[in-house]
Amino acid sequence: MSTQQIALGFSFDNSYAKQLQEFYVACEGDKAPAPVLIKLNQPLAKQLGMSNTNAEQLAQVFSGSEVPVGATPIAQVYAGHQFGGFSPQLGDGRALLLGEVVDTCDARQDIQLKGSGRTPFSRGGDGKAVLGAILREYVLSEAMHALGIATTRALAVVATGEPIYRTRYLPGAVLTRVAASHIRVGTFQFFAAQGEQDKLKQLADYTIARHYPALKQSAQPYLDLIIAVRDKQAQLIAQWMLVGFVHGVMNTDNMTISGETIDYGPCAFMDHYDANALFSSIDQEGRYAYSNQPAMAQWGLARFAETLLPFISDNTDAAIAAATEAVKGFWPVFKLHWLNGMRAKLGLTTAADGDEALCEQLLASMQSQNVDYTQLFRQLAVALTQAGSDADNLFTDPALFIKWKQTWLNRLEQEPIPPTKRAKMMDAVNPIYIARNHQVEAAIEAAEQHNDYVPFEALLAVLAQPYSPQVGKDDYSLPAPASFGAFTTYCGT
Repeated sequence: MSTQQIALGFSFDNSYAKQLQEFYVACEGDKAPAPVLIKLNQPLAKQLGMSNTNAEQLAQVFSGSEVPVGATPIAQVYAGHQFGGFSPQLGDGRALLLGEVVDTCDARQDIQLKGSGRTPFSRGGDGKAVLGAILREYVLSEAMHALGIATTRALAVVATGEPIYRTRYLPGAVLTRVAASHIRVGTFQFFAAQGEQDKLKQLADYTIARHYPALKQSAQPYLDLIIAVRDKQAQLIAQWMLVGFVHGVMNTDNMTISGETIDYGPCAFMDHYDANALFSSIDQEGRYAYSNQPAMAQWGLARFAETLLPFISDNTDAAIAAATEAVKGFWPVFKLHWLNGMRAKLGLTTAADGDEALCEQLLASMQSQNVDYTQLFRQLAVALTQAGSDADNLFTDPALFIKWKQTWLNRLEQEPIPPTKRAKMMDAVNPIYIARNHQVEAAIEAAEQHNDYVPFEALLAVLAQPYSPQVGKDDYSLPAPASFGAFTTYCGT
């Protein structure tokens, strides 16, 4: 530690550390041998009110080597169901929450380091992260943000100068992650498993005050908390499905109470549509495959609801009945968001009987047809205004799709909207560019093997404007070539 702490230019306001003092362990990051600031998210830094631009000082702070002025670094404790099996204690095994900042939009944000070294919750791990996994989370989380989907953000990447052994030695790195909070379903599960109802209630009250303050006036605040979290998660999963995103590890410790996407480990965007798409090396049974995500979200919500039963009613049966009804409500909320989103993707502005079937029939026509999910919706818009749409050509056998397309065109005739206007509406919700797996891997390979960050920066620039055509960037809109092969992701630990 230096004798003079580094100031970042914003004021920490660490409510979690102050108000929930038995919910974490205080600790600090490891001293990085040669930290170098690789990337600073300048717009996000500005939003947070950060004024320090000294690269050397930022590398010290964002590697975990130095504690900045006002920070109180802690490792949070939580439990979690991992692939259905319950682990009563997990916690931040390679992460440190530096503290909280109230940003320029008056929103409270966590500032967390990921990969800064061992904590009391590391469970035999080294607490470190490798550069490739860190760059991957940076790209994926910022791509998700640009798509308008709730997510944690990436503030900075620091290379530590330390080789980290996984299956081989790889360069070490630390990510600075920003989130509305890191409170998880698993956080509630930890105290429920310990039978510590006083702490559980303290956590619930803190969560309501921080994320859902209107519920403080509710006659049933804890039941309504379940409903509020349910609705956030239903919207989030619908948005994932609409852009073809597969999270890959929807354990309850990766389910935020704020409704943000978190932990970009074994995740990917689909190129070719497949209801059973799965990219995770550790999900052998397909528990978290693309089409299973809504059901898995509801399952996680049920685990959350179980932790709050004592505060819903003194009558256990009544509490279970009320919580069950709340969790059952996930599906209609999810379906509403998904169907409205699909209507928008198809250029529909009104609701009509048969719309859900129309959407499902489109997906059925795409299954096993090697159809690029993202390209298809852009080509549907082209089909409205040009004769040269490539939509049919995206299919191995387009017969079923051609039949569907006529049904879709007939449905559009119920709405008197000029084709050009409708196409623009569709383009506003159907991205051209997603974080294509082969592009992400190419950027990681260049950085890891050649210390070349040009592909990484170029990819970030394209993904920052996913809905707008960019001159000379057509390659970023294309699926992986056949030579890329089947894609598998790993947790990065």
